[in-house]
Amino acid sequence: MVSISQSHYNCLMQNTIEGVAFDLDGTLYPNYRLNIRLVPLILKELRLVAAFGKARDILHREPETTCPPPDFYERQAALVAEILGARPEVVKEKIERRIYRAWEPLFKAIKPFRHAAETLAALKTAGFKLGIMSDFPPGIKLEHLGLSGFWDAELCSEHCGMLKPHPLPFRELAAAMALPPEKILYAGNSRSYDIAGAHRAGMKTAWIKSPFFPGKGRKLPLPDFAFSDYRQLRDFMLN
Repeated sequence: MVSISQSHYNCLMQNTIEGVAFDLDGTLYPNYRLNIRLVPLILKELRLVAAFGKARDILHREPETTCPPPDFYERQAALVAEILGARPEVVKEKIERRIYRAWEPLFKAIKPFRHAAETLAALKTAGFKLGIMSDFPPGIKLEHLGLSGFWDAELCSEHCGMLKPHPLPFRELAAAMALPPEKILYAGNSRSYDIAGAHRAGMKTAWIKSPFFPGKGRKLPLPDFAFSDYRQLRDFMLN
């Protein structure tokens, strides 16, 4: 179990947390359950998937001063097309059909983390606003996971024009939740993207730890709270 000192708890909660927001992939369900099912798709579309991954790495690294491009999906397709030596309009259609649409059915067999749903229900009952913000569209995934009925705000960072850890999508999430960022605790599995981005936007942070990805990094901000079981997050917030 993760412990937290009473003084740290009091400091964290002195500006009362009124909303709890979550990343989706790797936070509400174990990433490995999707990755196993993605193997046939990756093997079939190896060049496209590899180029897509490289393009996303570039987009993740865009500095905080970068303004959102006019169309995120055009920018993404242009980067992938440059890597592949293909036409952007052709690549954009392939990304939509062979990546975005291809993995949605895979979620029908994926289950969320144990106690995640009951924790969301308990937080909702206690009066917390709940938000979700992912780097990929969350809607259909949430339906397949059985977690679609909890949210006061759902957001995809792509629709903001910038990916995590850029603070813009976190600020947009706070606006959608009708709360100032300092009133929100954001939970995610990536210290590089979730914890760092939420921290830059002024949110409190909770990190769901993985034994496979310890999330070490001297330059990364430390989370305000860490947990490995959703009951810990529930008890922390309802203490």
